[in-house]
Amino acid sequence: MKTITADELQARLREVLDQVIKNGQPIALSYGKQQTKVAAIVPYSQVKPKTARTLGLMKERARCIIHDDFALTDEHILHS
Repeated sequence: MKTITADELQARLREVLDQVIKNGQPIALSYGKQQTKVAAIVPYSQVKPKTARTLGLMKERARCIIHDDFALTDEHILHS
């Protein structure tokens, strides 16, 4: 995976995006004096959408309802 600095990204954003589109490869973004990798630019086609979690074996047989007035105090959590 190619890595670029935040300054380089700021100066060449369109070019970097064109590379991601053309090659389909992610690009890592480094930042700070240590050049720590903090993010990645990936093609949108590689982003996985969040899926709703099912209840597994109990799918369509069970449900969970949390009422608006449900509340736990810190004290209750600590003593349970």
